[in-house]
Amino acid sequence: MKHLLTGLGIGIVFLTAWLFLLSSDKASPVDDSSRTSSVSDNSAQLPQRVRSVDLSGPFTFAGEELPMDNFDVRERLDQELLRNAYFHRNTILLLKRRARYFPIIEPILAEEGVPDDLKYLAVAESGLSEATSVAGAKGVWQFMTPTGKHFGLEINEQVDERFHLEKATRAACQYLKEYHREFGDWRWVAAAYNMGGPNVRKWRERQRAETVFDLDINSETMAYLFRIVALKTILQDPGAFGYEIGANESYPALDRYRTVTVSESIANLGDFAKEQGTSYRMLKLYNPWLVSGALPIRSGNSYDIRIPDEM
Repeated sequence: MKHLLTGLGIGIVFLTAWLFLLSSDKASPVDDSSRTSSVSDNSAQLPQRVRSVDLSGPFTFAGEELPMDNFDVRERLDQELLRNAYFHRNTILLLKRRARYFPIIEPILAEEGVPDDLKYLAVAESGLSEATSVAGAKGVWQFMTPTGKHFGLEINEQVDERFHLEKATRAACQYLKEYHREFGDWRWVAAAYNMGGPNVRKWRERQRAETVFDLDINSETMAYLFRIVALKTILQDPGAFGYEIGANESYPALDRYRTVTVSESIANLGDFAKEQGTSYRMLKLYNPWLVSGALPIRSGNSYDIRIPDEM
C-alpha cells in the first residue's frame, strides 16, 4: 500500500507539471513572424536571377547557321550556353583576357583568309591562356609537339614557339586551312582540330554522317563545336548574360615594348633582363616562348626579344 501511494504521488507530480507546461505554451505562442523575417533577410544576401537561355537564334559559325530545328542540336547548344553562362569565374576571366589576345589574333586570321569565328576555337582550347594540357598540348592554340613542328614552330628545351602568340596563330591558320581544303566546311574543320583529321574521316565514313551534327562519337568532340558557338555568343554580348566588365577592368595588351635582336647565346636571362632595364618576370611575360633560364643560339641564327617599356 505504501508503494502504491508513492507511485500515485509521483504520477500526480508529473501530470501537474505537464498541465502547467501546456498552459504556458497556449498563453505564450511562438512569434513566427520573426522567423519568417529572418529567412527572408537571409535569402536577400545572394540575389540571383537564374533563367534559361534564349534559343531563338540564329546561331552561326563561320557564316553557317546551326540547324536549330533539330531538337538534338538545340539541346546540345543549350547545355553549352548554360554551362558557360553560369561558369562565372571562367567567363569573367575570358572577358578580361580578350582585350589582350584578340587584337593580335584577329588581324592574322584576316591576313591568312581564315574566318574570324575561328578565334573562338582558341578560347575553347586554352581559355586564352598559355596553358599546358595533361596530354602535353601547349599554348593558346594547344599544339602537340609533332604538329607544332610540322607547321614550322621551333620546340626544344630552351625555345617553345607554341607560346609565341603570333607565330602559333600563323601555324594554326595553316593547320586549319589544310583541313578546310579536305573537308570544305569550317564546322568539320573544328571537329578535326579537336580529335584529328584521321579520326574524323574514320567516323564520318563509318557512320555515313552527312554533317558534323550526325556524328555520334566521344563526348568531348560532340560538345566542341557547340562550346565554340556558346563562347562566341556570350563574348559578343556579355551584357545579355548579366556580365559587366568596365573598360579599365580588362587585362592590358602587352604592346608597349622595344625589340632587341640577339645573335649570341645568353647564359642567364636574369642577367640579360637586368642589363635591359627590366626584370626576369617581365621578360618572361612578354616572351613566354623563352622556356628556360638561358638562350643558346646557333651560329647564323638570331631571336627577336621584346623588352617591355617602363610601366
